[in-house]
Amino acid sequence: MHIAIVGNIGAGKTTLTELLSKYYTCEAQYETVDDNPYLEDFYNDMKRWSFNLQIFFLNSRFKQLMDIQNNQRFIIQDRTIYEDAYIFADNLHDMGLMTSRDFENYLAIFSSIKHFIKPPDLLIYLKASVPTLVNNIQIRGREYEAGIRIDYLTKLNEKYEKWIDNYKEGKLLVINQDKINFVNNPEDLGFVINSIEKEFHGLFK
Repeated sequence: MHIAIVGNIGAGKTTLTELLSKYYTCEAQYETVDDNPYLEDFYNDMKRWSFNLQIFFLNSRFKQLMDIQNNQRFIIQDRTIYEDAYIFADNLHDMGLMTSRDFENYLAIFSSIKHFIKPPDLLIYLKASVPTLVNNIQIRGREYEAGIRIDYLTKLNEKYEKWIDNYKEGKLLVINQDKINFVNNPEDLGFVINSIEKEFHGLFK
């Protein structure tokens, strides 16, 4: 079983991944952040490092997916390879932070990879407004995220909404992060878990 959690920066993906993996006593696979050699440079100079960063994410996510598909374990995954292409790389190109040459090269690599991967059994989208995202980013206090621009988060949200509205790869669950707090409220976490189990018709019980 493969559940993937998607959403903008600060939406709560890593936290929910951790909570669900503990509840279901299954493996969690997190986004490569702390050991990413390009992330801090990217936030300091997005145009210079955008292609490098996206290729790093694309490669690390592909390796994660191959591991998931080859070992057939129950996995909760923090972020997907689809977001790398449809959200982040596309947005960087739109904002003029990735050249058309680099973007076309990136898409060609993604297109080749896409033939080898399967979509998750359930995609959970953590939908959050920009104020909610900003508040969560400030709370976790990562130094390299301090300079993230509001317009950058806004454009990413727009990309997510468009992608999710057209998502047809498999089961989809949308959680409104503006209305719940699964970190501090056990009832809200229970709501998320019940929603997941309804999607699989009691499969986890």
